Amino acid sequence: MLKTRIIPTLLWKDVGLVKGVAFDSWRRIGTVMPAVKVYNTRQVDELMLLDITATEQQREPDYDTINEIAAECFVPLTVGGGIRTIDHIKDLLRAGADKVCINSAAFDTPELIAEAAGKFGTQCVVVSLDVAKNPAGEYECVSLSGKRFTGRPPEEWARRMEELGAGEILLTSVERDGTMQGYDIPLIKQVAGLVSIPVIASGGAGNYHHMYEAIAHGNASAVAAASIFHFTEQTPLEAKQYLGSKGVPVRNINLRQPA
Repeated sequence: MLKTRIIPTLLWKDVGLVKGVAFDSWRRIGTVMPAVKVYNTRQVDELMLLDITATEQQREPDYDTINEIAAECFVPLTVGGGIRTIDHIKDLLRAGADKVCINSAAFDTPELIAEAAGKFGTQCVVVSLDVAKNPAGEYECVSLSGKRFTGRPPEEWARRMEELGAGEILLTSVERDGTMQGYDIPLIKQVAGLVSIPVIASGGAGNYHHMYEAIAHGNASAVAAASIFHFTEQTPLEAKQYLGSKGVPVRNINLRQPA
């Protein structure tokens, strides 16, 4: 059985890290490099670094900065934001990213997913599904950091991305993002039940039990979180210990608390 991963998410805007609620990421919480160095010591399984303004500003990824960050990051690093071409992906991987996370470009040019999977392997292609409820109250994928409804139901789009070669789905509830009220379990279950690739649950974690619910009841393969680690005393290691105590297979922990 695959072990469940704990993945802190770092939202990168201009020169620093930010966090907010429902994709309104206004609150500055520090800079990237110190956060990466802290997470190196906290037994995280991966890190996800998302440049949330690059696509909207039509910028390429900042390869030089990614190179500097990757040199100090001792866990697998997924990078997203500003990716529109196969060359962008190639240059990010050369800069030290282990995986790339693609959202808006997947809607504009779906063939990019197939080309990337063919050239670099499915293991490094993560497709991000940001999901909100449309005016009819139905789940719908959005792009451009939640600003544009795409007309695509998440379960249909997840299946399409799997067919094209995506190795993982990052599934984020826009409404739950930053609320710390728990993941959208029905959404996770709906998508995870229709694809065979791992689904990373994102948006809403406020405590370790929320993570357990996403895994046990939503069938998520991994959980991504930001606010819980930025704004509380809860840690990735304690999250693993809690999940392990509930019978969830996790990586590299000692369930025994120190005396």
